Amino acid sequence: MRVISGNQKGRKLKAVPGTSTRPTTDKIRESIFNMVGPYFDGGTSLDLYGGSGALTIEGISRGIERGVIVDVDPKAIDTIRENLRLCNYTDEVEVYRNDSKRALKALKKREIAFKYVYLDPPYKKQRIEKEIEALSQAHLLEPNAIIIVEHDSNLTLSDQVETCTKLKAEKYNNTTSVTIFINDPSQEENPNE
Repeated sequence: MRVISGNQKGRKLKAVPGTSTRPTTDKIRESIFNMVGPYFDGGTSLDLYGGSGALTIEGISRGIERGVIVDVDPKAIDTIRENLRLCNYTDEVEVYRNDSKRALKALKKREIAFKYVYLDPPYKKQRIEKEIEALSQAHLLEPNAIIIVEHDSNLTLSDQVETCTKLKAEKYNNTTSVTIFINDPSQEENPNE
């Protein structure tokens, strides 16, 4: 596993030991960033299932300014912190050990909004549409925020989830698909109507 492009191009990253996480392959990561970038001018990203931290690190290497990474697995948290040290990104990225549901509640209290969100949950435990709803309802998304979802190829996500509209979906192999959503706050229902 390595950083594909940007100021850390070629930097080798450590994988989380064991089989508790399923790392995004370099090929899929490169495809993701070609779909939504490939380079960025600032912004803050959120990764609710951090794993090794590779998606956030790739984004920062390509110009995203700041990141927040969440993972529930202590081995993943240790690996994320080590990879951030390797890339000298410890000041740019906050790391939290928590589950996604609690993390979203905590982030709502901070009144922060994200320009990029990565959702790559364990395939058998996915709650993707509920998490997109929570992100939208808590106003954790900037206007035109991009949500990048890696999921089981057998799962078809709705075209519209709260204020988020599906932009594209790509199937990579028999097990993995990537769906991209964009946040459009004008889709929010007006309670006065």
